[in-house]
Amino acid sequence: MHGESLHPHDVDITTPSIARMYDYFLGGVDNYQTDRDACEELLKSAPSTRELVINSRLFLQRVVRYLAAERGIAQFIDHGSGLPTRDNVHEVAQRAQPDASVVYIDNDPIVLAHGRALLGKNPHTAVIQADIQDTGFIFDHEDTCRLIDFSRPVAALFVSVLHYIDDDEAAALVRNVTDRLASGSCLVICQRVSDRQEIRRSVTDFMRRTTGGRWGRVREEYEVRSYFSRLEVIDPPGLVEVSTWMPDNDLAPKQKTFEWKEWGGVGVVR
Repeated sequence: MHGESLHPHDVDITTPSIARMYDYFLGGVDNYQTDRDACEELLKSAPSTRELVINSRLFLQRVVRYLAAERGIAQFIDHGSGLPTRDNVHEVAQRAQPDASVVYIDNDPIVLAHGRALLGKNPHTAVIQADIQDTGFIFDHEDTCRLIDFSRPVAALFVSVLHYIDDDEAAALVRNVTDRLASGSCLVICQRVSDRQEIRRSVTDFMRRTTGGRWGRVREEYEVRSYFSRLEVIDPPGLVEVSTWMPDNDLAPKQKTFEWKEWGGVGVVR
């Protein structure tokens, strides 16, 4: 595994980490009390969050399997990958495409450390510690150049990540990545949305306070739809609440309430 080394002082356990909060909601053990406290506080205003996170992860697995098995894509860049968990992108993709290459991107140093430990023996994967908005750095990185051939289709994953950045920055990020990808590439985009103004305001304010400002905004469906303006949406299923995107079965955890939801789909670069 290539990349930057992790030093103990790089990990701030006094401020909740988005990656560690996800880990807690997914039943992982790589989190601290401050992360668990933040999650429990969030559940008070958004009680469906645990099921939402689980279904977002299941969507990621389904969409990667579909892209690898049905569309023949064997190159993936996972923006905001988070901590490794069961059935990571490379594991799903490599079942269909044994030589599939995956580059994971995250700015949390603990993700880099865990990723290196997990992926060190897999020559077709890499973890890069970077801001997901730094497209030039990511696409020009030595590990990306080693694993990704940009003359061929690539799947760029933005699963439950764009709500971390501001409106103009999110739109610019999607444009910048689209411009660099070959025809036939796919962008997987979904983010937290709500049709309730009080939820958009309260959850956004809570996450900004809790994570030291590392949060953009809970948006509305039409705003996420705008990210696909230069892409051809795969329809069916179109842009939907992600638990309904090509579901395997009815066994996934159900959200009992929809104060917010994960919403999006897959767009093809033409």
